[in-house]
Amino acid sequence: MKIAVVGTGYVGLVLGACLAENGNNVICVDKDQSKIDTLNAGRIPIYEPGLEELVRRNGQEERLTFTTALASAVQASEIVFIAVGTPQGEDGAADLQHVLAVARDIGGAMNKYTVVVDKSTVPVGTAKRVREVIAKQTTQTFSVVSNPEFLKQGAAIEDFMKPDRVVVGVEDGDDRAAVLMNELYGPFTRTGAPILVMSTESAELSKYAANSILATRISFMNEIANVCELVGADVDAVRKAIGSDRRIGTSFLFPGVGYGGSCFPKDTQALLRSAADQGYDFKILRAVEDVNQRQKARLVEKMEQHFKDFSGRTIALWGLAFKPRTDDMREAPAIPIIEQLLKKGATVKAYDPAAAPVARRLFDGRIALCDKSYDALAGADALAIVTEWNEFREPDFRKMRTLMKAPVIFDGRNIYSPEQMQALGFTYFSIGR
Repeated sequence: MKIAVVGTGYVGLVLGACLAENGNNVICVDKDQSKIDTLNAGRIPIYEPGLEELVRRNGQEERLTFTTALASAVQASEIVFIAVGTPQGEDGAADLQHVLAVARDIGGAMNKYTVVVDKSTVPVGTAKRVREVIAKQTTQTFSVVSNPEFLKQGAAIEDFMKPDRVVVGVEDGDDRAAVLMNELYGPFTRTGAPILVMSTESAELSKYAANSILATRISFMNEIANVCELVGADVDAVRKAIGSDRRIGTSFLFPGVGYGGSCFPKDTQALLRSAADQGYDFKILRAVEDVNQRQKARLVEKMEQHFKDFSGRTIALWGLAFKPRTDDMREAPAIPIIEQLLKKGATVKAYDPAAAPVARRLFDGRIALCDKSYDALAGADALAIVTEWNEFREPDFRKMRTLMKAPVIFDGRNIYSPEQMQALGFTYFSIGR
């Protein structure tokens, strides 16, 4: 198929590269010429395992190209994906200005029947707004489809190539678009994953509902962890007990310092706003957000109880990205943790395998960013673990003790066992244990 993808951010790049990998001819469009030049050279501006290789290979095979020329890309394509950002507004609602501007440009460029697909995460009713905008610009027949993404950062390629499900929202009676989308995604679902065709409203809500329920599980487990500390229970034992129930399962039940990233915080806020716009108070989701914000302060609270005073203290911090295998620091728990430590007078030395360039821009010299994990430990009064990168799971603990001023660890992701740490001579604090 001939496909255009408007927007070369995280979603657009993964979408374009994976569709090209499957043999489609894909043109990715962005208005930023320097970004397009970088991509045409086979380099990508984000960190996602496997993506750079995919972009380079499909570029060399001439299945994947990058351009700033939106009109010609639209005219050359059967399906046009809108994959631009929907940043969170001050009221929590998704800002649709970029989506609607692209829709207007697509409408103005159409020269034949075209399927226009909302791939951006958008609130319920966006497909109808996109249709209205396009209809004002063209006399061509067209379809508008909602096709939300369910990609996990750090595993996006596998998620796209082997999806749990594909959600396709079509307008009433639009069999033509449904058939075309089934044809596009058929090769990715040969192992039996369903292609779920529904209304555009249901598809739009599916994305927000999925992320909101996962965020709810995280916040719920963090509340359980806090209760465990008060009553002397072990959250790991509780997690295993409830996760063994087939109705519950084990995923997203790990306590820690809260969730972050570009999806959970933004999508829960957007769903809260959408519900409020309809006069509905989504109380559970509001509580999920409140718990998550409080949880980001837990590690510093534990440090404060131990040290009493941060003046003259140096805190090493392992992990800056909101999760492993990404450089994304949007809403990352590391940010409020570092800000609190600096406010209280501590010096912070941090290490992350991928996110240091992002942190350098965010903190602008206010923290020391180290090239190696052990460099952050030299002279530190304590280590705070904020992101559970694999390389942190089995470090050289004896080397750590020789480097640190005091063998104190505040583990915000519970990656070590309390018994192991005690045997190695560390003063160890974790979440819910």
